Amino acid sequence: MTEPGARARVDTWVWCVRLFRTRTLAAAACRAGHVRVNGDRAKPATPVGAGDEVRVRVDGLERVVVVTRPITRRVGAAVVPDCLVDHSPPPPTRLDTPAVPVRDRGAGRPTKRERREIDALRGRALD
Repeated sequence: MTEPGARARVDTWVWCVRLFRTRTLAAAACRAGHVRVNGDRAKPATPVGAGDEVRVRVDGLERVVVVTRPITRRVGAAVVPDCLVDHSPPPPTRLDTPAVPVRDRGAGRPTKRERREIDALRGRALD
């Protein structure tokens, strides 16, 4: 257990509660600006304590969690709910995400052969 008023580094804490696979990835996300503590951009050494809101952007999705217990040792998945309260919005459904457009074959730029045929039709054929 941690004592009242305890603080932990944000990169260590998000790694301990399994928001990132490695502490290196957590620190890199902090440096890149993907981690915010109480609305402010967090450096890897930013301290977090009980009651702080941490926003993490992972794989294009935003996780919003509130720290209930700052920890510095990685814990099992069963213990994670004791350390945070998850306020993350639900992930978008398949219907909400736009489909990747598929272009028909030949609908893009003309091939070299097609360009030559177009030039021949326009009377600009090379001899």
